[in-house]
Amino acid sequence: MSGHNKWSKIKNKKAVTDAQKSKIFGKLVRFISVESKKAKGDVNAPGLRTAIEKAKEANVPSDNIERAIKKGVGGEGGEMEQIVYESYGPGGSALIIEALTENRNRAAQEIKHILSKNGFELAVPGSATWAFEKQVGGSGWLPKNTTPISEEDGTKLSNLIEELEENDEVQEVFTNAE
Repeated sequence: MSGHNKWSKIKNKKAVTDAQKSKIFGKLVRFISVESKKAKGDVNAPGLRTAIEKAKEANVPSDNIERAIKKGVGGEGGEMEQIVYESYGPGGSALIIEALTENRNRAAQEIKHILSKNGFELAVPGSATWAFEKQVGGSGWLPKNTTPISEEDGTKLSNLIEELEENDEVQEVFTNAE
């Protein structure tokens, strides 16, 4: 009777939670590396401090945080780059997709693939940012005005956002849908 003991159940649950943690940790470590490079390793810089606080809230180990800071300062590994993509989603809602990647082309193709699979495409730079305002400190985007969407479009939008956020390259997705 394989698979019917307590250890296999625990092992399977642990594998699922570990995979989720790994994805979150990876995104946060990438974010810390980029902020560290911008701040030249100054831990008191607002952007880096915010990134470290986010990581600590998600229980990222301290040694991972320190390694990410050193990686950003030392330039080890690939060059991390923060990119903002724009798109329009269901019901004409605007989307801003923030990505953090070592390979700009791969990130663009992955995001294009996810959007096209859901029936949407990337928009021209500046075509969706008009509907948003960059928050002070650069920690996100706030909608200047919102777009009402139907319940059906809301479901499509939430599925699209969920699929985008599952991608390792995508840090955050912002929308102006109500």
